[in-house]
Amino acid sequence: QVTLVPSGGGLVQAGGSLRLSCVASGRMSSSYALGWFRQKPGYEREFVATIDRNGAYTDYADSVKGRFTISRDTAKSTVYLQMNSLQSEDTAVYYCAAAPWANRDIMKYEFWGQGTQVTVSS
Repeated sequence: QVTLVPSGGGLVQAGGSLRLSCVASGRMSSSYALGWFRQKPGYEREFVATIDRNGAYTDYADSVKGRFTISRDTAKSTVYLQMNSLQSEDTAVYYCAAAPWANRDIMKYEFWGQGTQVTVSS
């Protein structure tokens, strides 16, 4: 069992930055890949970024590549999502999740945190 607790959402102006954090706890949490997904109003939840358990492999959705950076601090059992050059289209509820390996498939993620709202004003 892995418990994920996100933080860091909020309101930011277009062009600004925000950093999301997600603390993973549980006996096996360090062996899981961690990912971020988001859900915009009226849309299905979509992949944003993922990182493997060692932090050596990352993958990003095309829509955020070059603007968002995912990282993890294994000592703190925390995954981060640094979001720069935010746009109104980034407004969504963001979720962190854990999977046995880093991938984009939402169905492969076994554990989910609560969502955190990110609102970008134009």
